[in-house]
Amino acid sequence: MASFVVSPTRMELSRIKAELQLAQRGYKLLKDKQDELMRQFIGTIRTARQLRQTCDQRYRDIRTQAVLAAALFTRAQVQADCLSAQNRLDLVLQLGNQMGVLAPEWSLANANWRDKEYLSLSPDLAQTRQEMLALLPDLLRLAQLEKRCVILSGELEKTRRRVNALEYLTIPQFEETLRFIRSRLDDAERDRVTRLLKMQDFAAAAAKQAALDSPQGTPEQH
Repeated sequence: MASFVVSPTRMELSRIKAELQLAQRGYKLLKDKQDELMRQFIGTIRTARQLRQTCDQRYRDIRTQAVLAAALFTRAQVQADCLSAQNRLDLVLQLGNQMGVLAPEWSLANANWRDKEYLSLSPDLAQTRQEMLALLPDLLRLAQLEKRCVILSGELEKTRRRVNALEYLTIPQFEETLRFIRSRLDDAERDRVTRLLKMQDFAAAAAKQAALDSPQGTPEQH
């Protein structure tokens, strides 16, 4: 693993240590976020799958009832019957925020379906219409859950890339850089100690040589 290009000084050693600690804290936070996102993603998928199965079954039942109810009328009559209801549907869109992930949330604000003014060809068609209207909130919730699954999947992939970059690239590079700086500083310390020892040996040898070369004394004059 390649290290960062730095000067092997104690100041750089302190700086790299601080950045390594910051990267390790960031890695832990992102790892916790990844685990929580995975938990939410799996839970949302399970809920969406169950709700989709329920909505599909209800829709098939409603469609079967609608086909049977419309069997006694022509296609033009059924279309005119459906278009005779002036429907109004008000939706409210909000952004939910969980773990920093923004996802749309839809809800029915005010549904004025004018049921009293709706005159159907038959009670069966009217009942089918009511059941389809009752299915709308679940369809909105299903759309919200499936959209959230898509957003969570993208956020989970982005977080996974960041976690892997810290775990397998950034943190190992910091650790390798620390080993490089410590190695260079240890080498420099050994060189300094070696020079000091040599200087002491040289000084001791010079003192010894000076003692040997110094005169033992001068003869007395009479």
